[in-house]
Amino acid sequence: MKRRILGGTGMSVSELALGAMMFGAMGNTDHDESIRMIHTALDAGVNFVDTADVYSRGESEEIVGKALKGRRDDVVLATKFALPMGPDDNHRGGSARWIKRAVEDSLRRLGTDHIDLYQMHRPDPDTDLDETLSALSELVRAGKVRAIGSSTFPTELIVEAQWIADKRGHHRFRTEQPRYSILTRTIEAAMLPAAQRHGMGVLTYGPLSSGWLSGRTDLTGGHRATLSPQAFDLTTPANQARAQVVQLLTELAAEAGMPLTHLATAFVRSHPAVTSVLIGPRRPEQLDDLLASADVELSEDVLDRIDEIVPPGTEINPADNYVDVPPAIADKRLRRR
Repeated sequence: MKRRILGGTGMSVSELALGAMMFGAMGNTDHDESIRMIHTALDAGVNFVDTADVYSRGESEEIVGKALKGRRDDVVLATKFALPMGPDDNHRGGSARWIKRAVEDSLRRLGTDHIDLYQMHRPDPDTDLDETLSALSELVRAGKVRAIGSSTFPTELIVEAQWIADKRGHHRFRTEQPRYSILTRTIEAAMLPAAQRHGMGVLTYGPLSSGWLSGRTDLTGGHRATLSPQAFDLTTPANQARAQVVQLLTELAAEAGMPLTHLATAFVRSHPAVTSVLIGPRRPEQLDDLLASADVELSEDVLDRIDEIVPPGTEINPADNYVDVPPAIADKRLRRR
């Protein structure tokens, strides 16, 4: 499997990264099978594994830790913090208080003495980024973390974080992890160019758009549809439009002689700003299919056809990018006197 350098970290990572969100109560509850899947990915050439403390409340990290015993030195290991780990408001976010506890919890669950890439899972509007970057820099200096990154940050906050790190002398975010698929292309306009300008590695998630690009004939019958039925409600205009686009992409994939899943992952890999594409299988057969897409390259003609179906920088359903809505807009109390 081909590799690329992750931003300016010097770490070489596979073009496909294994996302572990589906290992544990959120997806596959069979620990032994999940561990075998991780080993299958590593044996196929994947050397980049990404998880988070919030995935199944730490269970995913524990599964990953078990799977990497004896193989830890061969893997670039990433995890994340900041999303709520319980009802206490202090068990979340980007405060130094929480970061110092969260990293110790993750190290324990992962069974390792260091994390290669420690990412802030979402922005924290209640904590100064100077505070967050200062605490993360301490972890780097202590050797507990090798590099730090952000996830699903809007472009302006990515740039602000770079500016603060430079001004205050902190370690800077070396990576960004955004949502990106054929159906959600908004990051192409500003976020990806900004990451390139600042020399950041980009680790994308959601290439199959929560199952919409999985190739299933019945979109309402998948695991994601069970968790979020409204996202697959075909009575809504937005989802009807999305279903029409998926049909066009399915026909294009067939013409190109490949499954829709391969078209979808190869499309994301084709962007020069993308370092690695996160695949998040729940079952072994899903993993096998996605691993088989590692060497697929799309022709200019196919990429042009995709641009005709979903224009660059656009999205089919704005609800797909709900996490990007700034608090200043989402909370009406911040817009009214």
